[in-house]
Amino acid sequence: MGQVREVMAARLHTVGPEETVGEAVAVMAQHRIGSVLIMEGDRLLGIFTERDTVRALSQAHDAARHEIVSWMTHDPKTVAPDTETEDALRTMLDNGFRHLPVVEDGKVVGMVSMRDLAG
Repeated sequence: MGQVREVMAARLHTVGPEETVGEAVAVMAQHRIGSVLIMEGDRLLGIFTERDTVRALSQAHDAARHEIVSWMTHDPKTVAPDTETEDALRTMLDNGFRHLPVVEDGKVVGMVSMRDLAG
């Protein structure tokens, strides 16, 4: 089936830890994507997904103004670009994920989604 590097998106959509849920959702809507990475410089702090948006809005009427760090998944699981796509898909299915950051030598180099692996 191949390696993650062959199907991953290399363009990263990120927000900083000081940004709000509303700002993260705006980035996701603008780029028509299901998640954003929360980065501090080159360091991956977390991931914020559509599911996190639903959870935040269902639990706090003013969630859009909350800092993203309150709702993101901290220290997300990642895969390497040379991971076999079947292994990345298994990680996603086993953990209920739809997005996985791709990290090489400690640096985020891409994002792989369930859609990328299913295609």
